[in-house]
Amino acid sequence: MAPKGKSGDKDKSKAKDAGEAKGGKTKGAQSINVRHILCEKHAKKEEALAKLNSGSKFDEVAREFSEDKARSGGSLGWKTKGTLMPEFEAVAFELAASTTNSPKWGECKTSEGYHIMMVEGRK
Repeated sequence: MAPKGKSGDKDKSKAKDAGEAKGGKTKGAQSINVRHILCEKHAKKEEALAKLNSGSKFDEVAREFSEDKARSGGSLGWKTKGTLMPEFEAVAFELAASTTNSPKWGECKTSEGYHIMMVEGRK
């Protein structure tokens, strides 16, 4: 299931978005290149945010603080609508694309913990 560029824009995008009130706003991008920092505890997430607010690079903070497989700087790669947890997806698809040097991030809480995420590309 590897979508190639131009075809398959909206085929599966509505299935899991239906339950999310905020999810309906973004119709532009159907896939995003996303990075995240996952912290089990709120205090650790706050430490990571303090680092980001002080100007640290997103990928470096991910390597230091993320409790998942963030060896590649928290990169989750390209994700299409409907493939992420609804809480995560609702925030991630609203974010503007940015760089790890100057990230624009969002936050959410899921059953996995606290997420800080940024988007590097949209299509």
